[in-house]
Amino acid sequence: MLFLSDLDFTLLRDDTTVSNFTKEIWNRVCNKTKLSIATARSYTGVKELLKGLHLSEPLILLDGAVIANPDGSILHIASIDKALGDAIIDLTKREFAIEPLIVAQKEGHESFYYPKNLNKYQKEIIETMKMRNRIYSTSELRAQEKNLKIVYQLESVLSQEFEEKIKNKFGDRIEIKSSKDPYFNCHFITILHPLGDKGQALLKLEEIEDVSKERTTVFGDSYNDIGIFESAGTKVAVANAIDELKKRADIVLKESNNEDAVAKYLQREIL
Repeated sequence: MLFLSDLDFTLLRDDTTVSNFTKEIWNRVCNKTKLSIATARSYTGVKELLKGLHLSEPLILLDGAVIANPDGSILHIASIDKALGDAIIDLTKREFAIEPLIVAQKEGHESFYYPKNLNKYQKEIIETMKMRNRIYSTSELRAQEKNLKIVYQLESVLSQEFEEKIKNKFGDRIEIKSSKDPYFNCHFITILHPLGDKGQALLKLEEIEDVSKERTTVFGDSYNDIGIFESAGTKVAVANAIDELKKRADIVLKESNNEDAVAKYLQREIL
């Protein structure tokens, strides 16, 4: 069996912490079955947030662009090449006067690149990352050789036009994830490789772990979890999940992320 949980608003509480109860249950279950996470966050962010949790199975990171071992070594990567990345940057700068934040794989590590001219939402997120390593500002932002995520933060009123413009230009060469971000009060447009979303990454992880789709259980709360729901046998939505995900779920928990929903399910089913 393989159990896979989203992080934000699923395993994590609203304040991005993990309760002692969840840590205890997670670590006990980890000794009995395969247990891991699928998140939009980077390896660095995951290690910081999940201190005290035993992580023994590969992790799905950066919306599915990367599958990494618990020690950070890469098992699988789906990245946008430099030529396509630069074309995306040039289009959005010309049409909307906005440049992205880029998460790239370089020299075996994830690196973050941001433009000199930031909008107010980008300034907020960069402020939270200042203490991390491998964060680079550049006067002329260009794509890297292996771009894992190209991320835009903008006013919600612009998001639909922005997304349509990118889709019309680049079509099936990319995957676009669009969502309202609860932490920064803006709209996120995330551009990935077509095989770099959570659903595709879960199919790959099932292959790596030699676990069938029917023996995989996933937990989620939002739009970017729809992909992993489609790639799993049992789909579990937390009580605070969006209605669209609850409609696709086999099980809707009575507990929310703030009430240790995932841990209580694992306690009931495994322990």
